[in-house]
Amino acid sequence: MLRTRRRTGTARWNAALAAGVTSLALVLAGCGGSGSGDKQSSGGSTQTSGVTITVALASDPPPKAALAAFTKDTGITVNWVNIDWDSLQSKISAAATAKTYFADATNVDWSRVGQLGKLKWFYPMDTYVDTKAMEADVPQLASFTVDGHVVGVPYDASFMVTTVNTELFQKAGANPAPKTIDEYTDALKTIKAKGVAEHPLNIPFAAAEGLSTYWYETTGAFGGTVLDKDGKPQFTSPDSAGYKAAQWMVDALKTGLVPPGNINVTDSQGQQNLMAKGQVASTFSDYSGNVGTLYNIKASSSVVGKVKYLPTPGASGPAANLSNPDGVGIPKEAKYPNAAAKFIEWFTATEQQADFAGVNGPEKTFATYPIPSHLSAVQQMVAKGNLVGGTDLEPMLKGSKPVFEGGAPSWYPKFSNAVYTNLHAAATGSMSVEQAMKTIGDTANQLASGS
Repeated sequence: MLRTRRRTGTARWNAALAAGVTSLALVLAGCGGSGSGDKQSSGGSTQTSGVTITVALASDPPPKAALAAFTKDTGITVNWVNIDWDSLQSKISAAATAKTYFADATNVDWSRVGQLGKLKWFYPMDTYVDTKAMEADVPQLASFTVDGHVVGVPYDASFMVTTVNTELFQKAGANPAPKTIDEYTDALKTIKAKGVAEHPLNIPFAAAEGLSTYWYETTGAFGGTVLDKDGKPQFTSPDSAGYKAAQWMVDALKTGLVPPGNINVTDSQGQQNLMAKGQVASTFSDYSGNVGTLYNIKASSSVVGKVKYLPTPGASGPAANLSNPDGVGIPKEAKYPNAAAKFIEWFTATEQQADFAGVNGPEKTFATYPIPSHLSAVQQMVAKGNLVGGTDLEPMLKGSKPVFEGGAPSWYPKFSNAVYTNLHAAATGSMSVEQAMKTIGDTANQLASGS
């Protein structure tokens, strides 16, 4: 995968907001040079040729030949800096707080869009790039739009999916393609009853971000949303989708569908150590691309060729998949914002993404590149057989939806902390699902009201 992290850093992000100035030394050590040029104020140079820009992402760089071609075409040299995701968020907030140069282009995560939009730490991308023209071909652009402005442009197409080990389903005589939650649950019960897998379902109940996103996807599958457009909770009533999703998840653990040890398992641990090893038969909220980048890799998996993507079972039929992509944007302290915009336009273009994805030959391939954000690039991959499970993933991407209408709220990290802390507590039995939903709902109401 392109990204070298999973989203477990909400607590660290909050700390970074409070400690931005004291973290400034880390920013300068990580990416900036020394001298007066580091303290560039907002506004930057409009120069777009003969300049060097710093691009800081949680990723290895693209092929040298691709960057060299970009430099030849534009006169812009790229200084690529690979920083782990949690540290990257700290550096972004520290530089913005101190109004100090950090990078010309850097990460905009879907879950941080609300915060970044409210704090106005990034330039609106719609003033630099024709984002309107992208909308039809980049379904997840909506996840980066706040108050009518685009904070970042998605450079991958990460979204939550359901994966199933078809061999285990078939061995138990269970339906390998259930369309509803009830059919899916019955299939898992059959797998357990037949002794094919003692605990067939992977749910990561560790108190971490992966538990939050699992619940969001499950809530969507039950036919509802977590928050309305005003940030008000939609899950406190027992007949709501979010409440039913939480109850279903906790009941799955209590009835043995989920391994007892999963109480302290994170999303990546469950994928790598359970799903990839054939210890479980399904992950309801997995990550797009995992079949090709994890489950079909012999070095890391014992289920090669056995795991497939399944249209996520819903209340009455397949449900939409929720987006959790990464984007790239331009910090207000960028030295060369116009040059950064040219890079972003190139980096996220359909043709370049097709090259990165291997459509036009191995010499142009970005080895760790995930699924392109452009639907047209994905279609090229599917046509040439470059995307494992592509015929399943393409319609899922096309129909994918943001987790939150209007983008993640500015207080998302605190909300997510409340979600995974209380869902974990409900799973351990230290509180009921009803108490967990009430506590999370109270937190959402307090945050939405500004208190």
